[in-house]
Amino acid sequence: MAPDSPQTMATEVHDVATPHGTARLHIDRGTSAAPGSSTTAPVATLVLGHGAGRGGDSPDLEALAEALPAQGITVVRIEQPWHVAGRKVAGRPAVLDEATRACLDGLAPLLQQRGLDAAGPLVVGGRSAGARVACRLASSVGAVGCLALAFPLHPPGKPDKTRLPELLGAGVPTFVVQGERDAFGGPAAFPEHVDLTVVPEADHGFRVGNRAVLSQADTYDLVVEAVVEWVTARVA
Repeated sequence: MAPDSPQTMATEVHDVATPHGTARLHIDRGTSAAPGSSTTAPVATLVLGHGAGRGGDSPDLEALAEALPAQGITVVRIEQPWHVAGRKVAGRPAVLDEATRACLDGLAPLLQQRGLDAAGPLVVGGRSAGARVACRLASSVGAVGCLALAFPLHPPGKPDKTRLPELLGAGVPTFVVQGERDAFGGPAAFPEHVDLTVVPEADHGFRVGNRAVLSQADTYDLVVEAVVEWVTARVA
């Protein structure tokens, strides 16, 4: 394997100023050469926000950052200012949105260093609270798709407090990856027309028990495969 291949390139880390403090971008570059071309560029850039519990080191986000660059997809994990600063409580939705917009503005010149339009089409996404941010911003930031990992459809035990309008209001094709045992809303709680992949026996963090039909490693592989298939279909 070549030392500069997508599988082995080190994650780039860049701080970005936002109206709410310093955010951090974790970039794993993907490259894909067009037939007959001597240059390489990602087929897409997937920007992911984290949830309210932990940052970009969530196992599902790390799995995507590790696997997708080899498929030509650049993965950018946004670490929100509250997490960079070591605070325990996430910001309000408006704060998260504003910080994410600033990160996207700061991301463009970093990706364009590889050449004109080096970023490829933009897909925004995230897990849990990060998925909500992506749905709220997708249309206005020019994304071609929105990825919602473990979308928190409602607070645990409160199905009447639905966040479905956020999901349906993304304004772009949206793909949900949801654990079968997600306390924030299992797959059956979503309308039938929602594009959704079920992760068997998984909870909100895509964790599974020792006796689950899929091992933990296979569970994350399923998430990765579903995302790769959907993202590539969006930019084909």
